[in-house]
Amino acid sequence: QVRLVESGGGSVQAGGSLRLSCAAYGYSYSINCIGWFRQSPGNEREGVAAISSGGGSTYYADSVKGRFTISQDNAKNTVYLQMNGLKPEDTAIYYCATGPNGCRTWAAASKYNYWGQGTQVTVSS
Repeated sequence: QVRLVESGGGSVQAGGSLRLSCAAYGYSYSINCIGWFRQSPGNEREGVAAISSGGGSTYYADSVKGRFTISQDNAKNTVYLQMNGLKPEDTAIYYCATGPNGCRTWAAASKYNYWGQGTQVTVSS
């Protein structure tokens, strides 16, 4: 079993920054790809970014490329999502997720076995 705990959400004005953290607890062999997703009311869960467990590969949705950066600290079993240049359309609940599947289909929520509880990000104009 793997437990994921997100933190770092909050409210900012457009153009501001936030850093989300996702701490993982449990069996490391169950972790192969770690992804960040977001969901706003009335919308499907959307893949934002992902990183392979070794940290060698990163993936981003077109909507966040150049603004968001995913990274990991293996010593702390934590993955970060640095979000700069935030826009009102980035407002959503952000979730981290992981599982034994690789990152080849990183944006497919169905490929992940474990999810965190989510953290709210609100960007005002």
